[in-house]
Amino acid sequence: MADLPHAHDAHHAHWPKGVPHDLHVPQVTLNHFVQTAALRYPDKPALIYAERVLTYRQLHQQIEAVAAYLQQSLGVARGDRVLLMSQNCPQFVIAFYAVMRAGAAVVPVNPMSTLAEVAYYAQDSGAQVALLAQDLLPQVQPLLGQADSTLTALMVHAYSEGVPESGMQALPEAMRFAAQPLAEPHVHAFSDALACAAPVQEVGSAPGDLAVLPYTSGTTGHPKGCCHSHSSVLASNIASQVWRGLHADAVFLCVAPLFHMLGMQNGMNMPLTLGATIVMMPRWDAARAVALVARYRVTVWTAPPAMVIDFFAQPSAQTSDLSSLALLSGGGAAMPEAVAQMLFDRFGLSYNEAYGLSETAAFLHANPLARGKRQCLGVPTQGVHSRIIDPETLHELPQGEVGELVTRGAQVMRGYWRNPQADQDAFITLDGERYFRTGDLALVDADGYYFMRDRLKRMINASGFKVWPAEVENTLYEHPAVHEACVIAVPDDKRGESVLALIVLKPGFQGQLTEQALIDWGRQRMAVYKAPREVRFIGSLPKSGTGKIMWRQLQEQEHARVAASPLQETP
Repeated sequence: MADLPHAHDAHHAHWPKGVPHDLHVPQVTLNHFVQTAALRYPDKPALIYAERVLTYRQLHQQIEAVAAYLQQSLGVARGDRVLLMSQNCPQFVIAFYAVMRAGAAVVPVNPMSTLAEVAYYAQDSGAQVALLAQDLLPQVQPLLGQADSTLTALMVHAYSEGVPESGMQALPEAMRFAAQPLAEPHVHAFSDALACAAPVQEVGSAPGDLAVLPYTSGTTGHPKGCCHSHSSVLASNIASQVWRGLHADAVFLCVAPLFHMLGMQNGMNMPLTLGATIVMMPRWDAARAVALVARYRVTVWTAPPAMVIDFFAQPSAQTSDLSSLALLSGGGAAMPEAVAQMLFDRFGLSYNEAYGLSETAAFLHANPLARGKRQCLGVPTQGVHSRIIDPETLHELPQGEVGELVTRGAQVMRGYWRNPQADQDAFITLDGERYFRTGDLALVDADGYYFMRDRLKRMINASGFKVWPAEVENTLYEHPAVHEACVIAVPDDKRGESVLALIVLKPGFQGQLTEQALIDWGRQRMAVYKAPREVRFIGSLPKSGTGKIMWRQLQEQEHARVAASPLQETP
């Protein structure tokens, strides 16, 4: 359409000064930056965790040792995929970079995943090796030796390893256990890998090699692997650094889960690429986070709004010196207007909202620091081109109309892992260029800023984690009492959205099964964030003329009910 070009560049009038419009992605691997930082800042703290300090020299040495062990003792080779499953800890960072140093790709797995879910990730990715925390062994070890499992070896770490006695109180009680003896064959100790003195075998890793394979669920209920090279991860990483003016003397608070792109990129990859310092928390603890910011003079923190709200609600936040905080950023949900205003009025902080997906290695759109808009996805950043199209006709829509956000840029994945049908559904060609269909419904205003309006895809965003109703429904249908199931999102002040399951029971089961019993059953079979937080038994589900359950109607009715009862909290 001839009258549309202004929509693509209207945001240039508000472009941050000093930030180039194009992006030059370094033609190196992620490991290059850790090695360079070890040469530049050998004695500088790279990572602080529960009183444990790892300098850049130590971090690099440990990465090299574990990489060599992976190659020589577990047979990891260039192009392999390796599962990594752990809560936040130094071992996660070391393992992540060691896998890439050995030439392989990391498959990050949510530690809340069940045995069946881990089995799927391993089988689909073809991973033969898994690196995990010892408390997660029950969710992985049974796969060893199974005829339909590809896993042949595990490497296990304990969260307490390397933590001084003075730092033990900083760990949750369940993470304080010492490393347990590993007598089983094919189960290796992380400490043995750290002691490896052999050199890493150079395998010729290249910027275009597969580096990270995060899985994101789809509407079919089957998770899909997002193929990210070193280059696509770095494109997101470097663009964010430049956009926000970050540097080597920054101190990052890392608390968002590292298996998730938000935490992986902003809490680990970005500071290590800069040569900055990471202050890492094993799990979210708002009061401890306040103390860490004040003690270590944290300057940068990326977190979802729920975490930021919890942080500043702490009494200690009113009395502690938090003046070092210079950048608060995040996404996944809009920051409430009242909270954004409080942050500015009381702390002089503007929450820098941004937008990205697993498929874009996180950073894609962002608000200019000096001219942000609230509850806004921001503008396309360096080298990113986005459009709003009609999801049916694929024609571009004029400014102000709601349609599907499609995008292209160096940080967009090259495709889904061994899933050509998913690629065909996810990518389209416009004006000779390949665009990724985000599945998010948005509009662009007269200034070129994008605003989320809805989701084309049927997805629930629970505390930043994607939950696909079809996947949850498929599991619920395995219960012998469930006749029909419809899973919808309900507003939740703390999580953004929660999972509600509307259930029609089979004849004869009325009164035989309670809602809580079905919730408990679901939590045994699904990660906690996926399992329904509320179950409601109903007589029937509304259906369309073609027999499809009208989930959107049910969701709208639930949203209206919650809106009419503002004092009622979601369970």
